[in-house]
Amino acid sequence: MLYIVILGVIAAIIGVSCGVQLQKRHFQQEIDDAKATSAKMIAEAQADAKEKSAKILADGKHQTLDYKESIEEELDGYQTDNVSRQNRIEQRQTGLKQTEDRLDQLHQRLASETHQVNEKKDAIKALRQTADDLSRKRVETLQQRGDMTLDQAKHEILDQLRVALDREKDVELKYQDDEAQVNAPKLAKMMADDAIQRGPVDMPREHIEHAVQINDGNTKQKLIGKDAQNIRYIESLTGTDLVFDPEDAHLLHVVTQDPLRREVAKKVITNLVVTKQINPESIERQVETAQTDLMNELRRTGEKVVGSLHIGWMHPDLLKIIGRLKYRTSYGQNVLNHSVEVADIAWMLASELGLNVKIAKRAGLLHDIGKAIDREVDGTHVELGVKIAEAYNEDPQVINSIASHHGDVEVTTPIAHLVAAGDSISGGRPGARSESVEEYVNRLKSLERIASSKPGVKESYAIQAGREIRIMVDPKRLDDEQNQKLANEVKNEIENELTYPGKIKVTSIRDFKAIAYVGAERKKLHRRLKKG
Repeated sequence: MLYIVILGVIAAIIGVSCGVQLQKRHFQQEIDDAKATSAKMIAEAQADAKEKSAKILADGKHQTLDYKESIEEELDGYQTDNVSRQNRIEQRQTGLKQTEDRLDQLHQRLASETHQVNEKKDAIKALRQTADDLSRKRVETLQQRGDMTLDQAKHEILDQLRVALDREKDVELKYQDDEAQVNAPKLAKMMADDAIQRGPVDMPREHIEHAVQINDGNTKQKLIGKDAQNIRYIESLTGTDLVFDPEDAHLLHVVTQDPLRREVAKKVITNLVVTKQINPESIERQVETAQTDLMNELRRTGEKVVGSLHIGWMHPDLLKIIGRLKYRTSYGQNVLNHSVEVADIAWMLASELGLNVKIAKRAGLLHDIGKAIDREVDGTHVELGVKIAEAYNEDPQVINSIASHHGDVEVTTPIAHLVAAGDSISGGRPGARSESVEEYVNRLKSLERIASSKPGVKESYAIQAGREIRIMVDPKRLDDEQNQKLANEVKNEIENELTYPGKIKVTSIRDFKAIAYVGAERKKLHRRLKKG
């Protein structure tokens, strides 16, 4: 067994030795192959390097030759440029010399001409001095012969010229005045016709309802309330009287002289009927809402009208007053529409006459502004309109137009005439107002009849379209106290007997004159003595 192990070890040793020798030979063979390969690569590299170096040297020589040729060409070009520049410099020097010669010649010529000009100036100065001396001598001679100084002669010529011009001016003014007087009625008629055609627009008359229709019986009972508490509460808050029509039980009339209160009451009743919530709280809320909406509507209406007319800035409070005219009527004619028509007519006439168009439109719009408050404040709408215009610092022409458009005061501006004409055109055109001519004439006759029926009255006149009655009394039959009593009696009788729009002014005039003549009897006696 041991023998077998020893043999195995020996065999292993022999195998290892053989493997080592074989591997050594293999490595030696690889080393020899590597040396041969490296020697071959070195030889090839050396040959390639020689070839490349030879090529680089050949290329370098070629580039050197090319560079040398380019440098030589560039030097030749520089030399050629230098020659041409030298030639140009020589040419410029020649030109400068020629220019210098011409300038010298020009300088000499200018010096000669300057000398000649100075000589001529001296000659002109001498001639002017001689002319001044001759003129002065002539003036002195004329003053001696005419026995008048130069200033006196100037004044006399100016006076004669002024007289001649004044004479021509008078003749021309007389001619223009005569021509204007002849043509004025025709031109006025033409402008009025044009304004009527271009101005007022025929529109259906706005009918202001004074009643509210309540068709639901339950809603009507709620609106009336227990013991008529609700309807009486509405009356107290709105300042109106609410009365059901005896012929139509569902028609509720709103009775008041104030159009704004009427609108508030109608709005409140309409809203309550729609909501069907009728109690003191809802009534108060609806009244407050209706009043706020109405104030906003007044302002919006005023802004819209003023903006459409392009008359410039206007005070916000005055805009609200203008908006109130929307709910005011005169003989069935809406006062706001009437005021806008008057503004348009006044504007057209002012543009034809070359007057201030903006002031004309402003005066036309505000001429009846007093009617917005004449039911609340004592006074005629003319007096109230003047106060309103003055309070908001309107132009004096506007104020005079308001005050004079019914003849209360004297007209001081042409625009006032235009406003009065526009007022007559807008109110007098057919269909503008609902009152017939017969009713209008009867009302005037009734006013004069009431006044003339009083004792002590000499004459009575209804003027301003029936807005004023003037009474002339006999000063021998009535004293001042009786005159005042007469005016009150006429006022009371008109209130009781007649139906009239707006207000009527009663003016009773007692005019007492004392007349005496001095020397009348002596003159009569002297004439009788001569005849005798």
